[in-house]
Amino acid sequence: MDLSLIILIVSWIFVLIWVPIIIFSNRKLHPKALFILFFAEMWERFSYYGMRTLLTLYMVKELFAHLSQGEADSMALGIYGSYTAMVYLFPVVGGIFADKILGFRKAILFGGILMMAGHFALSLQGMYLPDSMNLFFLSLAFIIIGNGFFKPNISSLLGNYYGANDSRKDGAFTIFYMGVNIGALLSIVTCGYVGEQISWHYGFGLAGIGMMIGLLVFWLAGDKYLGKKGKNPSSMEDFPEVDETADRKLLGGSQEDRDAAMNLEATNFTDMTTTSLKRKQWLTYIGTLLFIPICSLFLNLSDVVTWILIALSVGILGVLFMMSTKEDKVGGQRLWVVIVLFLFHSMFWALFEQAGGSITLFTARNVDRLVMGSEIPASIFQFFNAFFIMLLAPVFSWIWIRLRNKGNEPSTPMKFVLGLSQLAVGFGVIVIGAKFFASSEGLVPIIFLVVMYLFHTTGELSLSPVGLSMITKLSPKKAVGFVMGAWFLSIALANKMGGLIGELTASESVGENSSALDTLIVYSDTYLMWGVLVVGVAALLLLTLVPTLKKWMNGIH
Repeated sequence: MDLSLIILIVSWIFVLIWVPIIIFSNRKLHPKALFILFFAEMWERFSYYGMRTLLTLYMVKELFAHLSQGEADSMALGIYGSYTAMVYLFPVVGGIFADKILGFRKAILFGGILMMAGHFALSLQGMYLPDSMNLFFLSLAFIIIGNGFFKPNISSLLGNYYGANDSRKDGAFTIFYMGVNIGALLSIVTCGYVGEQISWHYGFGLAGIGMMIGLLVFWLAGDKYLGKKGKNPSSMEDFPEVDETADRKLLGGSQEDRDAAMNLEATNFTDMTTTSLKRKQWLTYIGTLLFIPICSLFLNLSDVVTWILIALSVGILGVLFMMSTKEDKVGGQRLWVVIVLFLFHSMFWALFEQAGGSITLFTARNVDRLVMGSEIPASIFQFFNAFFIMLLAPVFSWIWIRLRNKGNEPSTPMKFVLGLSQLAVGFGVIVIGAKFFASSEGLVPIIFLVVMYLFHTTGELSLSPVGLSMITKLSPKKAVGFVMGAWFLSIALANKMGGLIGELTASESVGENSSALDTLIVYSDTYLMWGVLVVGVAALLLLTLVPTLKKWMNGIH
């Protein structure tokens, strides 16, 4: 009996039943735009996670199979850290281009096309040019840059359909976030199964098909259900309007002549701004395509990427600080909340994102994956996170609304404390399993991995969806895209730091002849130090700052 195939089939059946229930139960509470963006994001995440679930294992088992285990792990985790870091770095730029030039919807479509091209190129690279590292890195670069245009702007566009203090907003972002994880769940079990059991490159190709479906949903349904929101950049609001009263006084002649002159002036102004904007948009498209090969060069320069991210993080935090000084007191304090939570947000994701890196390798080597006589592929275990989010996201949405109605809902900073605390507990569970319940062969019972994913998921639900919602509430109206991009920069920094933490399990302590018992010690000690102790201390520190941050939010919950 092939249990992984059964998991795949059951997952698809579950989603086909669960998604209509969620849409039907929320159809009167939320605008239809939520469900269009939900589907587009779901298929985009199918493509991203479908590729990500295979990437580390593919590099270790295929690209670097000629190296020792420790060297292969170190190289794969270094590239994985740079890749995931840059995936979340370029939303900073993508948010600016959407704000100033493209508008949310053009940015989303352009980014999706680039991502689709990257997935298909990655599939073809493995089939026809398996030794071409340049094509491998170029394929990843297409996905990185495409994600930079897609990811921040679809979240920002969703925020436009809700007011700043709309009580439905956190619930909407939680449902949207569930769409992210439905895509992740389906891609992990589908691409993971196809990639490990049939062919790595068919798995990558399926990820590209998922992205194509997401683009079609967004493009075909956009005009009907999204209205006019996101068609133009936010900067269009800054264009001066024609002063009709003053011009009517200056113009002579009949009323009809004056009206005709006014209409001509307005038309000429609109034509000039539209022509200028289209020129800038085409320059953006061309410049982006020219930059992609440059981006690919950095994927194999781990140390360079680390220092670039540190410098950019300091620079972006500096920009946010300068923005805070130009706002009034309330606006400035709200940006300070973003700055402080930026740091704790990075801490959370640096450890959470071990799932696609070191935890996947840990699962392959140190978890007893034999269930009912069938060995489940290591990549498929990532589906527990997505499965628990699908199951629990509506519950969390209901809990926040119910607590809010009673006046007892935790503030956003307090939800961050809850997220960090549950992340630490999850790593504590896996450390306990490794230290006290591992077999003589160095294998940890599967239940400890499942419970770890459960706590990590509840921590994620406490922190991540409300973080996105918070940015749309606390950001200055005409800089939402930039601040959202800066928020994703915190994840970029986290992913690179996560890659470096993952390398601690490989570069020095895992040799060519290492046994499962050897690797078990290295993994458990690393997770104890970073996952339990460091994250736990961060949660306690943030807890002391909660009253101040809550005050600085100035009425925004």
